[in-house]
Amino acid sequence: MPIATPESYAAMLDRAKSGGFAYPAINVTSSQTLSAALAGLAEAGSDGILQVSTGGAGYWSGGSRNDMVVGGLAFAACAKELAAQYPIEVALHTDHCPPDKLDGFVKPLLAISRERVEAGGLPLFQSHMWDGSAVPLAENLRIGAELLEACAAANIILEVEVGVVGGEEDGVVAEINEQLYTSPQDYLDTVAALGVGEKGRYLLAATFGNVHGVYKPGNVTLRPEILAEGQRVAAEHLDQPEGSKPFDLVFHGGSGSDPADIAAAIGHGVVKMNIDTDTQYAFARPVADHMFRNYDGVLKVDGEVGNKKVYDPRVWGRAAETSMAARVAQACADLGSAGKSPSA
Repeated sequence: MPIATPESYAAMLDRAKSGGFAYPAINVTSSQTLSAALAGLAEAGSDGILQVSTGGAGYWSGGSRNDMVVGGLAFAACAKELAAQYPIEVALHTDHCPPDKLDGFVKPLLAISRERVEAGGLPLFQSHMWDGSAVPLAENLRIGAELLEACAAANIILEVEVGVVGGEEDGVVAEINEQLYTSPQDYLDTVAALGVGEKGRYLLAATFGNVHGVYKPGNVTLRPEILAEGQRVAAEHLDQPEGSKPFDLVFHGGSGSDPADIAAAIGHGVVKMNIDTDTQYAFARPVADHMFRNYDGVLKVDGEVGNKKVYDPRVWGRAAETSMAARVAQACADLGSAGKSPSA
């Protein structure tokens, strides 16, 4: 199917929220990982979100080039062609853009989408993420409000992060401390600055102990009840009925999470969960296995010629795609999106 339109993306998110499930948002860095993500979503009968970080977009442009805008354009163009083969709908998203990369990544892509929309076309991406977690909240929300206005003009959904996700993402390192937990006042400040849809639709990556990467059990404590408290205080402030969920929430740092924590988070309004580390490992594991088992074929050992049939990238690349696709399908099952695509 074609890439989601702004309207069908909004409908996807609405379905997730009302249906009590979330979509996997898979980071992809190449046509191979993109193909694997699409295959996994299709296998599960799930719509989904495909995304690139700043580092991922740079890699898309070519390892020696590192041009985030060119890479973003390449990703979007490739996704458009490959997604048309599958009976599911996917949205395109840019992940984790910190302050120092706004002018070189999200803003130029937003400008391109604005031009397309003004000419009667569709935006290039369906959503963009502003990661202001490293700056004071007031500045984070001030920039978020400016971006929300720009996104709304281009018919794009904005994602904001309020709180800090620990661990490391594209070289940005955050400590594991109390800032990992979004406070009730943070939620109210978000409503004051961004509204609840009247200024433009946005997704909120509130933090409840999230950490990028995979950590051993006991090193990180997730507290999904923080999401419930945020929904409650915002609904009360807005005079909404008890049990309302004014925020569309995002779960960052979800790799390796306990299924009970995932289910609890979804129950509190999470509609999107980022998945990167787990799919990276799923892609790399069969490649390592292939290389270890066929080292004398992939290497020209002791002056021999090797074996083209085992160092051909299509051989180990296909195994990597199959493994990653299976992990994506598992994510769909974990998040409850499997079998929920109206198109599948």
